[in-house]
Formats: sequence, structure tokens, C-alpha cells
Amino acid sequence: MLSITQANKSISDSLYLPRETKSLMEQAWEIRTANFPMEISTVTPIKTGSVSVTGTDCALNCAHCGKHYLKGMMTLDAVLSGEDRSKYTSYLISGGCTSQGKVPLLPHREQLRQLKKSARLNLHTGPIDREEARSLDEVADAVSFDFVCSREILQKVYGLDKNVSDYLESYRALIECLGIQRIIPHITIGLAQGQVTHEVEATELLAAEGISRLVILVFIPTRGTGFQRIPAPNLAETAAAIARIRALIPRTPIFLGCMRPGGVYRQQLDLLALRCGINKIVQPAPNIYTAACELGLEVKTEKECCAL
Repeated sequence: MLSITQANKSISDSLYLPRETKSLMEQAWEIRTANFPMEISTVTPIKTGSVSVTGTDCALNCAHCGKHYLKGMMTLDAVLSGEDRSKYTSYLISGGCTSQGKVPLLPHREQLRQLKKSARLNLHTGPIDREEARSLDEVADAVSFDFVCSREILQKVYGLDKNVSDYLESYRALIECLGIQRIIPHITIGLAQGQVTHEVEATELLAAEGISRLVILVFIPTRGTGFQRIPAPNLAETAAAIARIRALIPRTPIFLGCMRPGGVYRQQLDLLALRCGINKIVQPAPNIYTAACELGLEVKTEKECCAL
């Protein structure tokens, strides 16, 4: 079994890590081992189908997405008509946004009721008020809430004339109406054109409100979008942010979600995140299994969306 210091030294052979980052990672690992069992969950979400309530339509055309990720999703009508229903035990219900950044779930509430009879539902909402949140109570097994702590990102990436306070109010509304255990905030590292900026501050704001678990995503340079030529976030800076987040919420499970770059970047990122003390990782790089064993972690497997 490797110590975390030895593990950090081994990854340094292929990736430069500043001394401060190594120190943050070691502290994060100590926090993780003091507060959680020695196990890591790996998720291959083959039992969760992805559904867009708007098809490929979106009023925002965000700089990092450009409607690209809607193309691979099923429509709600197709799912309810029987398409691949036997394959899935749960669904991620998402879609394009309105001009206000909302995923228009309420017009589809009756269809969601029908789908919930046979599957668990994880809903993407976007900004939401208390009345809207309350109306989703009967259909939501989980709510994945993308939290942004930067007015500049809201304007330049999403094209929204909103403030951080609007997102905090939405988070409070969801907790008040659905309970904290069903609300899973998501923070994306690198939305500021690939720069690591607001992510730790975002976690501080969420922690002040209360948080049951956190999903960390990482910006993907995506072909055909406004940000296609912007590089993925610096790996050492990303690791430092994850380590600081671990220290901020020492007893809160942290998941590395499915939206992150692939290839060599993912192989290195996943190793770094593992050593920063995350609890769950979605679609891990193959090298994670050996690394987890070397760190003394028992590997568990799951087949549904990490928020569920």
C-alpha cells in the first residue's frame, strides 16, 4: 500500500505539482481518511437514461455547450412510448434552457408523474423559485443544481443577466421545499474560459447554507462551441481547488461527475482527485482501480447517476 506522500511523488514523475499543491492534497487525504471509510465508489451509469424535455432546443446557446450535449439525449415522448424503458431504472431529466436559464420542467409535470411510476428521476432545474420547487416535490428523487458563484460567468458564458444571489435563493428554495438530502449542487471547475477562479468560494457559500453532497465537474473544450479552442483547466490548479474544497466540507461526500475531459487529461485528473479525497467517481479512467488499491481503498461499483 502506498502512502499519500508516495502516491503524490509517483504522479509527479509525469505531472508537475507545486509544493503547495502537494501539501494541500496530503491534508485533504488526511481529512478524508479521518471522516470516511476506506472505500471509493466508481459509477458506470448504464441504468440511468438521459432525457431532454426540449429536444435539441435551447434559448441560451451557452459558450461552453452550444446545444452539443442535448443531441445525445432521448426525448420525453420517446421514453414514455416505450423506447428502451427496460434498460433503465432511473432517468436524468434535463434539457435546453429558457431565456431565464430555467429548464422548463413544469409543462411536463404530468409526463414526469407517469415516468416516476417505474423509475427514479434526477431533475436539472436551473434557477427556480419556491412555488416551482414545491411543484416538483412529487416527481423529484433528486435535483442536480448547477451553482455558479460569478456574475461574470453568468453573463459571459450563459448569457444571463442574473446575480449570484439569484442562484443562492434558488438553492434555498429547493432545500426548503424538497429537503437538503435530495438537492445535489454541482460546481464546474474552469467555466471562466478554462481558468480556476470561483469554485472554492462557491463551495463556501453552499456550505454556509448546508450541503448533503457535492458533485464537481470540469470544463470540457467542446468542438462547435464558443469555447472550443480554450484549453481545459490546469491540472495542478484543479487539484488544488479540489483539495481546498475537501478541507472546506470535511464530512460531506464529494463526487467527481461525468462531465470532464477524456483521454490523458482524465487519467491524470482522476488520479489527482482520488488523492484529494473524493468519495465517488463517474466513468473513471482505467488506472483508477490500481491506484485505489495502492491507497488501501476498497472499490465499490454503481450503475446509476451519481446523484441518485
